[in-house]
Amino acid sequence: MSKFDPGLRDEIIAAIPNLRAFAISLSGSVDRADDLVQETLLRAFGNISSFRPGTNLPAWLFTILRNLFRSEYRKRRREVPDSDGAFAATLTTNPDQNTHLDFEDFRMALDKLPPDQREALVLVGASGFSYEEAADICQCAVGTIKSRVNRARRRLGELLAIEDIGDFGPDKTTRAVVVAGERV
Repeated sequence: MSKFDPGLRDEIIAAIPNLRAFAISLSGSVDRADDLVQETLLRAFGNISSFRPGTNLPAWLFTILRNLFRSEYRKRRREVPDSDGAFAATLTTNPDQNTHLDFEDFRMALDKLPPDQREALVLVGASGFSYEEAADICQCAVGTIKSRVNRARRRLGELLAIEDIGDFGPDKTTRAVVVAGERV
């Protein structure tokens, strides 16, 4: 602030009580208002070169304060109040490498299935075709498709050492897919 006009500084300081009152009316909190005023003053001093002498300094400061409040309000609307960390403690993300490794294991096990079982399982399990549609595609009986899918699922379970649903997938989405597949 070596090239800073002392008269301008005094005018800014004189505006602080009005800025604070305005900030309190916006935020409804004295602490939050003090933070807004402090941030306003920091931005004003940091961008004093953009202020044109002879214009309305208090209006410039109030505009900075109002814009700060609005920006922070929009940001805070998207935030979840969690002062004690209880909400954050419920958030988990499974590591990506486990998913990649599980997929590779699954792909290798799928490759070990006989071609007719693999085809039936992919049509029904992955592509979402009904047993009837898969039977039409494979040009065989519906019972044959059901048998192939059942044998393929059992063999995959053996190859992947899956004994029950608890052994497959750490997350709710993976378990939901497995449960949905069991109902087919």
